[in-house]
This record gives sequence, C-alpha cells and structure tokens, in this order.
Amino acid sequence: METAIKVAFATTDMVHVNQHFGSARSFAVYAVDPEQSEMLEAAQFGDLAQDGNEDKLSVKLQLLEGCAAVYCQAVGASAIKQIVAQGIQPIKVHEGSTIKDLISDLQNEMKSGPSTWLAKAIGRHQAPDPNRFDSMEEEGWDE
Repeated sequence: METAIKVAFATTDMVHVNQHFGSARSFAVYAVDPEQSEMLEAAQFGDLAQDGNEDKLSVKLQLLEGCAAVYCQAVGASAIKQIVAQGIQPIKVHEGSTIKDLISDLQNEMKSGPSTWLAKAIGRHQAPDPNRFDSMEEEGWDE
C-alpha cells in the first residue's frame, strides 16, 4: 500500500463512526489506497465528557499524527482549528455511518478524482517523481 493515506474514525464498536471527536473513547486508524484498506491501530481513551476541557485533545491529536483525515459525528470549533493546523481534514458524518462504507466512498473518490483536501493529502504521501527534472528540461525550462 505504497500510496495509502492514513485516516482515523471515532468509533466505539469499530464498525460505526459514532463518537464526538473531543469525547471519543476510541479511534480506529486505517491505511487506505484506491484498491485496498488495512486497519493499522485501535486506540482507546476511556470515558471522556464533553466538558470543554481541551487538555484531553492533545493525546488524540498525537494519535492522529500522519493522518490525512479524521471522521467523527461531531467536532467543536476549537478542536477543528487544532486538527486543521496539523494538516488533517476533519469530516463530520451522519449518525449510522459505517467505517466500511466511508472507506469505500474514499476509495471511489481516489479513483474518480479527489477533492482538494484529498488531492493534497495524496500528494503529501507520494514521493516526488524522479523524472520531474527531465520533463522540465524537455520543456525548455531554464534556471
């Protein structure tokens, strides 16, 4: 899965996205490419209240390091700022959304032409084309 991106899902049952980001008790982290997906990690945090205490966010933000997106049922404005500052796209989903369907939707988007955030995420995870300077030279590019 050389071109895979990492995405996280706020979930309690590892099937549905059913948690608010800030009070999420657990996350499932997957590697996803256009053809396959693989669960990389399941992280648990225990019971957390939606109490406005943002100290609990730092552990979750550390878990999301390297992720392109985090799917959750809801997320507060302050958390959105912190997530986006790390280059991660927060994605709010409808109640009952399954991880399997969301991965399938993501893969279909990868195949058909990714949205702006997804194109940027894919670009960050791909190595630069080793022939890019040859192409520039052929076009007549000069220093």
